Amino acid sequence: MTPRLVVRSAAEADIAHAALWYEQRAPGLGAEFLRAVDVALAEIARMPERYPVVYLTCRRTLLRRFPYGVYFVPAAQLISVVACMHAHRDPRHWQERAR
Repeated sequence: MTPRLVVRSAAEADIAHAALWYEQRAPGLGAEFLRAVDVALAEIARMPERYPVVYLTCRRTLLRRFPYGVYFVPAAQLISVVACMHAHRDPRHWQERAR
């Protein structure tokens, strides 16, 4: 059985905030960011074990073109996306969510 992918509300807020920031910088860039997130989420759902463990059981994939990581905690029946953060942000922001 394939595990279900769930994007937590805090991660949804991260994604929306970043997309808005990019859209304000250049029209259409926010949509490109969202497409990059969609690709990353599809890859996570397809093969979560391919990504490295970065904290406890939390794994990370990096977005193409954008300096963001998608952090997720996989389990047998559920993959929980806990954050989408800029690579230079203090990791304690997403580590609290991964516990």
